[in-house]
Amino acid sequence: MKLKNLVLKNYRNCLNLELDFNHDKVLIIGKNAQRKTNILESIYFLSSLKSPRTSTTTELINFNSENVEIYADIEKADTDIDLKFIYNREKSRELHVNGLKTTPKNFKQVLKTVLFSTSDLLLLRGNPSDRRDWLDRAITQVYPAYDERLSKYEKIRIQKNNLLKNENIDKNLLSVYNEQLAVTGSNIIFLRLKFLKEMERISGEKHRSISESETLKIRYDCPFIQGDEDIETILKLFSESLNERTEEEIRRGQACVGPHRDDIIFYINDNEATKFASQGQQRTVVLSLKLAELDIISEKTGENPILLLDDVLAELDDVRQNYLLKSINSDIQTIITSVDTLLFEDDFLKNVKIYKIENGRVTD
Repeated sequence: MKLKNLVLKNYRNCLNLELDFNHDKVLIIGKNAQRKTNILESIYFLSSLKSPRTSTTTELINFNSENVEIYADIEKADTDIDLKFIYNREKSRELHVNGLKTTPKNFKQVLKTVLFSTSDLLLLRGNPSDRRDWLDRAITQVYPAYDERLSKYEKIRIQKNNLLKNENIDKNLLSVYNEQLAVTGSNIIFLRLKFLKEMERISGEKHRSISESETLKIRYDCPFIQGDEDIETILKLFSESLNERTEEEIRRGQACVGPHRDDIIFYINDNEATKFASQGQQRTVVLSLKLAELDIISEKTGENPILLLDDVLAELDDVRQNYLLKSINSDIQTIITSVDTLLFEDDFLKNVKIYKIENGRVTD
């Protein structure tokens, strides 16, 4: 899979930008606040219809504009595919694949990406919601229908929360919401467990290669899950937990149990990484996770995703920088942003297309 061309119109501060990406490796050089991150964000957005920086799509529209447009030419399985995304301030959206209107589900199946940014390095010390978001984004790249399940679950959860805030609660309606949450939520939990098991296997191997001696383990932290339960068992346990905590939820006026409250815990040599790991160890974990994402997407979809590295190399030491760059398969298109070329060896730069951004202008 390769991104051949990208056009941004009124995308944040990119008013009219066109870039030729028809290269295996692309390096975008520029100081901070020069719109480097915006370019990578737009590419990621085409693969997920979500931004890693905001939940409000209208924030992508330039302040002085009424709409935002993204156009991309993708080469996938020896076939050229055109993508077009248009969104305006009235929240009207247009999605096109090869000139034909399409659904979000079909649109998101075209392009696969793995984004590794400086904010990801804080994954272990961040909030549980940060880790859930990371996991959910990764799973959606492999199982597109997963995103629809998340949306359905969230819609039911909001309806339930609204009900719980009432003085007189309809217990029959609450029971209906709990039943719907249990069915949808158990599917989410099952896929999370399945994905994390594969993630632990692959990232564990990469983590050992970097650290030479450390063992990485990953645990899905859910109060009613003990191990690798099947989906029927998860549904049963989820339903029981909802029933047991009904009074608590009524008292607090919110849904207190479910995948929206779960967490992912990482262990290095059986010690919880968030509490005991050094900054370097935590960065090794995140690096291993991102490289494992690449492998899983390639294996499950049969297509290599595009790797987006957003100013992350400057935050890694020499050992982790070298491991990352040498781990990238030559078949994986990699687009990198950096403040300069000093972090890269001459041999690496020989085969890289370099763009420079200065004062909002892009030059070769």
